Amino acid sequence: MAPPIGAAYFFRLDTLQNMHQNMLITQVGLDELKAELADLTDTRRPAQVNRLSVARSMGDLSENSDYISAKEELSFIDGRISELEDIIRNAKVTLPKSGSLIDFGHLVTVKVNSTETVFRIVGEWEADPAQKKISAQSPLGKALIGKAVGDKVEVAAPAGKILYTILAIQ
Repeated sequence: MAPPIGAAYFFRLDTLQNMHQNMLITQVGLDELKAELADLTDTRRPAQVNRLSVARSMGDLSENSDYISAKEELSFIDGRISELEDIIRNAKVTLPKSGSLIDFGHLVTVKVNSTETVFRIVGEWEADPAQKKISAQSPLGKALIGKAVGDKVEVAAPAGKILYTILAIQ
């Protein structure tokens, strides 16, 4: 049986409530979370409340799939709003402490085989590997933190161990 819609957010919210008070995040990441919260509270939630109201006016609620769908979506939005409010309230914007050693917030250029890749070391809540934003808590993030240009780090991956050579820190 599949989990109910929005279950992942409720799990993450529960996890969040048990985490440490301060969560490290970059200023850009905090700004993105604030923008998402504003969109949810100012645009998406009011539209969903209106959709729910229209669906409710269509009669028998027990067989009204649009009402059920709108109610579930509103619940999902409310859960995400609550989660974002907690993240923002507990966020601690952190800047890199050193220019010569990799730290939270740095852009890091690495070489794997003959391919160069640039990663940004970010907080858990803003990590997005597709955008080359890696969490400082990820295996690669942990391996890179505290290293300098020229250092090599080896990270275990599903395909085997990968050797990264650090080319630049910004």
